[in-house]
Amino acid sequence: MVVLIHGFMDAAGTWERVGLALAAAGYRVAAPDMRGFGQGARAPKGGYYHFADYVFDLADILEAIAPNEPIRLVGHSMGGTVATLFAGTFPERVTRFANLEGLGPPDNDFDVAPVRMRSWIDQVRRSRRQRRGKLTFTREEALVRLKANHPNVPRATLEELLPALTTDEGEGRVSWHFDLLHRTTSPQPFYAKQLMAFARRITAPTLFVSGGPSGFHPADEDERLASFASHARLELADAGHMMHWTKPDALSAELIRFFRAP
Repeated sequence: MVVLIHGFMDAAGTWERVGLALAAAGYRVAAPDMRGFGQGARAPKGGYYHFADYVFDLADILEAIAPNEPIRLVGHSMGGTVATLFAGTFPERVTRFANLEGLGPPDNDFDVAPVRMRSWIDQVRRSRRQRRGKLTFTREEALVRLKANHPNVPRATLEELLPALTTDEGEGRVSWHFDLLHRTTSPQPFYAKQLMAFARRITAPTLFVSGGPSGFHPADEDERLASFASHARLELADAGHMMHWTKPDALSAELIRFFRAP
């Protein structure tokens, strides 16, 4: 089985072309909406979204749909970080791991933690005071915002993916398909050494896929990658960070080649 884990502010539906190509190659494919995104469950009142929650969710999903199957795991961006944590926690469950620019954000010092904690509480309280109604946009307004956030992605691609990223609210308006709590900053800073500790426990052959110079690359990327016992690097030229949006066919072909390698 191949499991595709999407990134932050993304949704399972944007994997469609990759998923169909993998299915055509004979693989059983699952692409879940992670909690708080797409159709994924929202955190209950008083709850939040932490990386540990995503890892636990993934463990539950795989236990339900593929308890005895070898897992080929693919994670993009935040999903790549979640997949790294999972594969380091349960190395026996993963036979191949493709990490698509998912080595985490810039590193943090411990001194950042108290500041982040207070900022988080302030932001969540502010979010609670805001009106409960959904913020809606015209389809064009949503596309303009997506284009501003992803300038390297062709507009035609964004138009194709928009239904996976929004909810149709009727009368020509849409809302974003994620919990607004995701607009707040997590209290838990990212620590590169912690991710590297999980990476060192991964036993599966690992493929790191880069979208080229316009992708996302932390300053210590090489050091983080060196933590994986067995890894290869691949660059999809000019794909950018959202490589499964911009070059789904090329990405699919490389994933199939990797999965079939001896």
